[in-house]
Amino acid sequence: MEEAGHGSWTYCVDLAPEDGKRKTRRRGGFATRAEAVREMKAVLNGELRGVYEDRRVTVGSFLRQWLAVKKEELAPNTYAGYEACVERDLIPAFGHNRLPDLRPKHIECWIADQRKAKRGKVTVYRIVSTLRNTLNHAVRSWGLRYNPAKHSVPARPRAEERTCWTPDEAATFLRHNTEHYADQLTDLFEVMLGTGMRRGEILALHWSDVHLMDRKLYVRWTLAAIDNGKIHLREPKTEAGRAWISLSARVMAALHRQAAIQMNAHPEGRLEGLVFAKPDGLPLRPQWVLDQLRKRTTELGLPRIGLHDLRHTAASIMIAENIPIAVVSKTLRHSTLALTVNLYGHLLKDSADEAVTALASALDRADAHVASPADPATGYRFGQAA
Repeated sequence: MEEAGHGSWTYCVDLAPEDGKRKTRRRGGFATRAEAVREMKAVLNGELRGVYEDRRVTVGSFLRQWLAVKKEELAPNTYAGYEACVERDLIPAFGHNRLPDLRPKHIECWIADQRKAKRGKVTVYRIVSTLRNTLNHAVRSWGLRYNPAKHSVPARPRAEERTCWTPDEAATFLRHNTEHYADQLTDLFEVMLGTGMRRGEILALHWSDVHLMDRKLYVRWTLAAIDNGKIHLREPKTEAGRAWISLSARVMAALHRQAAIQMNAHPEGRLEGLVFAKPDGLPLRPQWVLDQLRKRTTELGLPRIGLHDLRHTAASIMIAENIPIAVVSKTLRHSTLALTVNLYGHLLKDSADEAVTALASALDRADAHVASPADPATGYRFGQAA
């Protein structure tokens, strides 16, 4: 331990050797000898226990370090969501705390304040979940002994039930588009409702992935807009998302119309680039497409829905037509069947009625079989065909 001048203290300590080489840690800039001693003891204790809690690291600096790591791993729009959560909420709330000093009571008090301010339950849940995830990273990297947010995350709010159109409402909307607009959005909405494609998938669809002769298209890309600004094309999140989609006659007709329009505009060229795009070939902005959906929906007085609800509408119509849930799951390209059941299980009440009715009928038949006395001589039951 030594005084480094200018009123600061420095400690120097030998640690366990690595690869046979001596390892020395030297740190300075401590205001008092006691502070330097406390930090040196923490380093030695960390060497002994395998966890080193650096008291000079604040929650704010750690969160920004975590963001820097995640930037290379996450899709741009996912990263933007995390960044907004960290900079807008977590750092103002907890950033001044030293990382080892953050306690559950700090998090619980913040949650209580948000509830008093009538902050949305889903928003609070997402913020605290993000904090828990970042601190889990600190624990896994041996920078914290325990995660103070581990038990502080509120119960996940029940997801609001999505609004879906009935088949009549969907058909009315599509006919209205055809009769009053007959534009590329008319065909875009037809493809979305006819395939259950996601918003980002339809806006990133390229002609090179459309195989009209085979009546199929391949989902290879998805589009994301950061704060409705910069647009990114990337691969789908899951392996299940990259898959072939079969095309109905209605969807085929919509794609043929778009192909004819683009071929007429560029008679010397081939079909290339995006299927649905601006005149200059750039992607359509998701917010503009949503605005058009809502405008045309309002004209008809239909229930207000979002672009993703067109996908839910396609799923609900398939289920209403008694398509097996496993086939619906495959068509929607969900990663697991359980995800489909969780999303649309409430729509299966009629199927459940049919299932329990069939079960009861089978038991009734078996019960009648068991109740019929057998002829001791032949072994046949009365009423049983020989």
